[in-house]
Amino acid sequence: MDASQPFDADLLRRYDRPGPRYTSYPTAPQFSSAFGEDQLREAAAASNGDPIPRRLSLYVHVPFCVSPCFYCGCNRIITRDKSRAETYLARLYREIDMTAALFDRDREVVQLHLGGGTPNFMDPSQIGELVDALRRQYHFARPEESDISIELDPRFVSPADIAELGRIGFNRASFGVQDFDPVVQEAVNRIQSVEETRAVVEACRANGFRSVNVDLIYGLPRQNPEGFARTLDTVLEMRPDRLAVYGYAHLPEVFRPQNRIKAEDLPSPEEKLGLLELAIRKLSAAGYEYIGMDHFALPDDDLAMAQARGSLHRNFMGYTTHADSDLIGMGVSAISHIGDTFSQNPRDLPSWQLAIDEGRLPVFRGMQLDEDDVIRADLIQQLMCQAEVPMDALERRHAIVFKDYFAEGLEKLKPLEEDGLVRIEPRRIRVTARGRLLLRNIAMCFDRYLTPPPADPDTRPRFSRAI
Repeated sequence: MDASQPFDADLLRRYDRPGPRYTSYPTAPQFSSAFGEDQLREAAAASNGDPIPRRLSLYVHVPFCVSPCFYCGCNRIITRDKSRAETYLARLYREIDMTAALFDRDREVVQLHLGGGTPNFMDPSQIGELVDALRRQYHFARPEESDISIELDPRFVSPADIAELGRIGFNRASFGVQDFDPVVQEAVNRIQSVEETRAVVEACRANGFRSVNVDLIYGLPRQNPEGFARTLDTVLEMRPDRLAVYGYAHLPEVFRPQNRIKAEDLPSPEEKLGLLELAIRKLSAAGYEYIGMDHFALPDDDLAMAQARGSLHRNFMGYTTHADSDLIGMGVSAISHIGDTFSQNPRDLPSWQLAIDEGRLPVFRGMQLDEDDVIRADLIQQLMCQAEVPMDALERRHAIVFKDYFAEGLEKLKPLEEDGLVRIEPRRIRVTARGRLLLRNIAMCFDRYLTPPPADPDTRPRFSRAI
């Protein structure tokens, strides 16, 4: 996305509707309890038997947070009892052992991500022990070929901690900021200073981290253009390699902490779109490229370069450069993507603990993709990552006639073409600059599990980081 990126508030308003973020296809609501431990074991064995087994990506979920952020929709447990980290780790080590036994030792790990919750609820020594446990069970690629990343809360990590994380092997970090305006911070129960945030970002640079990401949210209570502009300017002075600018989704009936937010304090739909436009304008002017689905990156960042060469991938960790890997998720609520299967751990701590204590792989639901799922997943990946669909390539990979196979999807796409969101060419579908902000709407046309409702201009924007 460059400075000339079109921003049409009326268009965004008309196409605003609830929809998947497509970190997977099919999406998690399609998972079934019929997929369990036996099916996961079969999927792992089949993946080992591939002629050239895929490399591995590891995700570890740490659910604990010291205090609640009222906007949050993540799977987390609020506690100040730091001893719970040790109890959690004891079971996590057993899950690591059980899971690692499923995969051939020579399969390289090229990515590790610690998410949450707040992974730095654990102290650096505990994080180091966790990484050591993973390294004992898995074969990690060389450091220069590996992405070892962690989500960090700047309020509870110091520059000295960052130095220790660098020694452990972390080379990427993501920091939540959301907004630096004190009025907004008070409204969402997240008081965080510019100084402490800048200190840890600079510590990452000093300790050899290859990439720093900062998360912002627009649409928060009591947010206004003046304050959000100051936040954007302050963050841009820090020059993170990547930025994620998410829209707040007010769903108090789903996320209980959001009941602490007063609906009357929220920006109106028009004001919220104005905040998005402000962010796009400032980030574009500062030289950031729009990757897709709320994500921006500097041109020399790995994400931007992967997109330029056509190797960008999207999964439950967001955008990644490791398209050729199986994803193994560990910890509460974690999701794995092994071959043509998805599997998810229990979302509540007691159920996850019970499975581990009984010596079972903690799988409570999942899905074996059928042939149609695989074909549509391929198409949606192309849309979400490259903003285009090469028909010839899909036809070769899946032995289909594109226009016949996707006749219904192409019909649904026609109104979007008339609105200038896509161009349907003889052998390619291209998302226009005008359509880049509406990737999910375009992908929904090809989702056989959805019947998208008509666009409703009065619907409140429902952008969210949640899967």
